[in-house]
Amino acid sequence: MAIKKSSAGKLAFTGISLILMLLPNSAFCATPEALDLSGHWIGFLALGLFATAYVLVVLEELLELRKSKPMMLAAALIWLAIALTYKSHGLSGLAETAIRHYVLDYSELFLFLIVSIAYINAMEERRVFDNLRAWLVNRGFSYRQLFWVTGLLAFFISAVSNNMTTAMLMCAVLLAVGKDNPRFVAISCVNTVVAANAGGAFCPFGDITTLMVWQKGMIEFWTFFNLFVPATINFLIPATIMHFAIPDARPAPILVKASTLRGAKRIVLLFLLTVLTAVGFQNSLQLPAAVGMMAGLTYLQLFGYFLHITHRDEPELDIDGVAGDNLPKAGDGGNGLRFDVFHHLARMEWDTLLFFYGVVLCVGGLNFIGYLQHLSEFLYGELGATPANILVGIVSAVVDNIPVMFAILAMTPDMSEGQWLLVTLTAGVGGSLLSVGSAAGVALMGQAKGVYTFMTHLKWAPAIMLGYLGSVGAHFLINGGLF
Repeated sequence: MAIKKSSAGKLAFTGISLILMLLPNSAFCATPEALDLSGHWIGFLALGLFATAYVLVVLEELLELRKSKPMMLAAALIWLAIALTYKSHGLSGLAETAIRHYVLDYSELFLFLIVSIAYINAMEERRVFDNLRAWLVNRGFSYRQLFWVTGLLAFFISAVSNNMTTAMLMCAVLLAVGKDNPRFVAISCVNTVVAANAGGAFCPFGDITTLMVWQKGMIEFWTFFNLFVPATINFLIPATIMHFAIPDARPAPILVKASTLRGAKRIVLLFLLTVLTAVGFQNSLQLPAAVGMMAGLTYLQLFGYFLHITHRDEPELDIDGVAGDNLPKAGDGGNGLRFDVFHHLARMEWDTLLFFYGVVLCVGGLNFIGYLQHLSEFLYGELGATPANILVGIVSAVVDNIPVMFAILAMTPDMSEGQWLLVTLTAGVGGSLLSVGSAAGVALMGQAKGVYTFMTHLKWAPAIMLGYLGSVGAHFLINGGLF
């Protein structure tokens, strides 16, 4: 359907185009292939838009403005400015090709993530995580034992689940058992954040940054597991130090009953089969891993259909997973609803996924303008790959590691496999240095409000930094042949 432009829109478009056409060509470092706008006002405007959007993202909770909104608006305005500039120089095709490339990059990651999140949501609805929580609470662990058990579980679960979900699951256990000991809960939350971030660093499924590196083909799937020992050291060093601050006592016994809903174990197995399918598509068939994940989504869809046609009522469970005698009967999915895959797709973290879209297009726009080329020359040319990649981890404690990693991938520096592994490690675990450095830390500050705080985490920053440096040193020692 044709869309008529308003008179005001035509005047605005014509006015901006005339301004751009009147600009002296010497302002651009033009080549037959592209324009370097990094020294032009268009470039400065793009930087300002991205910086403003990022400030609004940081102030999300204060302003109650979801982070996707400013980032998506900034992306649209940056590419509008780029498109008008290239149009004025008769190069519209170059801008179109570039933005299609970035949209394709995002699309592959988006399809991958929605399948992964759909499975996690399905397992949550089948009460897989509630059952695990109840098991931990009922075991009667001492405070120190619980500190280590939750840390180790966070480390390994986050290798296949996102670090925020994993951290929140462990935090629920800590709050249930340690409600009478805030000090234990606070220190254990720090440990959980470090463990969850470290666990996501050695597996492509553990973190968006590792996923991006794998899908870009910088590192083969199984090569990531060379980071297992460095990631383990990153977790163990601060955990060992914090161990001595945990009270040597045992909490009062708690009894919680829980049971999973029908099909829970089979959904876990289908998720593992989906992971293997994605790996097979990427490694053996050289097809995008997202295609394998979408094939895996059909496993869940077909199994969901089986649950639907064999539906039987089950008692609704209360918050602790105990069947309520006076509660109404419910279906397989609770609340009287049958299992429905699309219900789990609707429960996606759409704000995060759309924020990720904005980040990809903003950083892609800055790369197309020419800034990342200059930044790459400074970081990987003047500083060198090793100092630059170590610095990336420290920066990711303040700036979200997703735009940082996407910027590095957009730079495409010429690095060895060992250096790509190093930047994957540092970008993944660097966020543990501050509580605001990762989604896991931010989530736990809300979940354990007043107990786990920014200052609580900052108190243990020196121990976490020792773990960070230890993991980097271990990587050079163990994986030296990859450099």
